[in-house]
Amino acid sequence: MRSYTSTSERRPWMASAIWGWRLELSLAFATVMVLAVADAVSPVGPFVVVTGALVALWRRPDLRKRLEATARDNREIRWLQYALWHCAVVGRDGSIPKVERSARLPVGRRYLICLPIGLHCEALQDRSNELAAALSAREVRVKAIAQNARYVEVAVIYANAFPALIPSPLLHRPSLSLWESLAFGTGQDGLGVTIHLPEHNLLIGGEPGSGKSVALSSLVAAAALDPSVTLTLLDGKQVELAPWSPLAERFVGADQGEAVGALEDLRELMDRRYAALAASRKRKLTPHDLDGLHVVVIDELSFYLRGGKKEAREQFAELLRDLVSRGRAAGVIVVASTQKPSHEVVPTWIRDLFSFRLAFRCTSPDASDTILGQGWASQGYSAATIDPGMRGVGYLLAEGGLPVLIKTPYLSDGEIDQLAHRALRLRGAR
Repeated sequence: MRSYTSTSERRPWMASAIWGWRLELSLAFATVMVLAVADAVSPVGPFVVVTGALVALWRRPDLRKRLEATARDNREIRWLQYALWHCAVVGRDGSIPKVERSARLPVGRRYLICLPIGLHCEALQDRSNELAAALSAREVRVKAIAQNARYVEVAVIYANAFPALIPSPLLHRPSLSLWESLAFGTGQDGLGVTIHLPEHNLLIGGEPGSGKSVALSSLVAAAALDPSVTLTLLDGKQVELAPWSPLAERFVGADQGEAVGALEDLRELMDRRYAALAASRKRKLTPHDLDGLHVVVIDELSFYLRGGKKEAREQFAELLRDLVSRGRAAGVIVVASTQKPSHEVVPTWIRDLFSFRLAFRCTSPDASDTILGQGWASQGYSAATIDPGMRGVGYLLAEGGLPVLIKTPYLSDGEIDQLAHRALRLRGAR
């Protein structure tokens, strides 16, 4: 590790250290000055001042908590500055990155950092493990700020963000609108992760028991709790989506011919909607239109793409391609899942049409890339690295442009039945 010994090199670090103690130094200076003035006024002046300060802190617990929180925040910023210096994360003039802002996370703390000349985001990413060790943290995550390369976001994670079970927020929702952002899980920083389904399609993949079915049920439950949404369910195993069948306009089991017929009907629906949009000089469906969203859920996509007769398979694949590629503006959303993903099961020309992708635990980096897209595993985003015991944990590729590791909420069979009955009553009350 590089050693810094010259006075010119130490000066920026000393200035940063003094600035980090600004609150404590200011309070100490103000205290000395007030006590000096009080002593000059009266011999008992300092006693009166100290007593008054203690009484004020006792009567104003909010003020005391704010002071404690500020002191704690400053201390954590100093720890980060200390770690940056000793891990030699410095600019060409010997200065360390400057903390512009910080905020508490459920499992740690997040910092907005301004980099000195000579440093870039990748330099911090390369030292993230060293920084984590210096801070006694679980990990340090560094993310570039797209608007300005001089700034980076650093998240210091101290606790596990993925508890054994995450309760579903849908259990406490009497109803919702699918046009709004949907709470879909918890990220590594402990913050909630949301997705916006309208105008997007979602592909889910992973090995058996990785959490696909529960994630799929959460999405179906959200759609079902919006009375304006119409559901079409295709279930190759006939059991995963069965609790939601009373809510569906059409439920298809292990019948490839019927599945082809369902997609043909959906294509006709899509064409009718486009004709209506063209007549009203509109480009896409909006929340104010009478035609609500139509959600198509396909569980075990491989059954319909690889099973049965070749002619039926090819017809299903072409209809699915048309629906996924053209259905967005018409309010048609496709959510599909498959286990043991491979290029033979999910062709890349179908996968690439899904703008949102979620890869749960996979057996190989190639299987992970089948869901997320070619090359993500080599960049460190491989679902094959997920611990097999971490059910419900997967890489989500959505609005951010980079896969993020999330844990989806858990729904038991009883909770699924509870939500299905609530949605049925809600729709019956329309």
